[in-house]
Amino acid sequence: MLSEFDLIKEYFQRPQHAVPPQVALGIGDDCALIAPTPGLQTAISSDMLVEGRHFFAGEDPLRLGHKALAVNLSDLAAMGARPLGFTLALALPAADRGWLAGFAQGLFALADAFNIALIGGDTTKGPLTICITVFGELAPGQALRRGAARPGDDIWISGTLGDARLALAGYRLELAQPLDADSQRAAAVRMHTPVPRVELGMQLAAQGVAHAAIDISDGLVGDLGHILARSGVGATLDVDALPAGDILATQPAALRRAYSAAGGDDYELCFTAPVASREAILAIAASVATPVTRVGRIEAQPGLRLVDAAGAPLDLQLGGFDHFTS
Repeated sequence: MLSEFDLIKEYFQRPQHAVPPQVALGIGDDCALIAPTPGLQTAISSDMLVEGRHFFAGEDPLRLGHKALAVNLSDLAAMGARPLGFTLALALPAADRGWLAGFAQGLFALADAFNIALIGGDTTKGPLTICITVFGELAPGQALRRGAARPGDDIWISGTLGDARLALAGYRLELAQPLDADSQRAAAVRMHTPVPRVELGMQLAAQGVAHAAIDISDGLVGDLGHILARSGVGATLDVDALPAGDILATQPAALRRAYSAAGGDDYELCFTAPVASREAILAIAASVATPVTRVGRIEAQPGLRLVDAAGAPLDLQLGGFDHFTS
């Protein structure tokens, strides 16, 4: 049987050459030591995934390892920060070697893609719960904050929206017309293995072309609402301009609108920027191979107004996901 320290050593401790130079001391002591780059600020964020709440019981551990880190990297992307390292707190019902091997594989494949090191954490026995804290850095004054949107800004979305929510609806048998097996699998890729838009966020921040940003985790309408509240502004959102995922795009209009506007689990970026930044934003998007779409505008009048492609108001009762009321 694996002990706590054997588990850490076998599955989560990596050779020193795999650790970025900013990490002066990683796993193996009471604390990790990070050497901040002179003149830069540290960005920190935590997310927790709980079995039965954030993922299904029996979820594939490789996909779960990827998603657990991806949702945290998405927070760094929303601020425009470059990832440095992360900690992992893991509660496990049992120390299952097969599960641990798959989880570590998915976790470190994504970590290696962004040159980010696991620098510490904790393990214990209990209901399956994963908590990751990420650390990043960026120059003072560059952070894309929720409270910085300005009237006249364009509203932009990266990537596509809604396929993750469509996959969930398929799993839950909520769809009037069930998805075929291939469509369910394709939509589920977005649900299980989101791609954090780190490079896009970093470039938007470094080049100073965007004002505010947030990652879309709980649905666009709810997450955009956080920007509006913090910035003291309102917005008009063209729901028919929202870039629906490949599978969602084949569904009826009512479903496309609902899931792209308020589906959740997309982990794309929503950001605002002045009209003068349009060409620069498109150039950045092309350079990091990430499509972006203008979907609305920030306005001085409070509230969020939903319209169709012709500009006519839509009476849609949509809201974001809430962990205690949803």
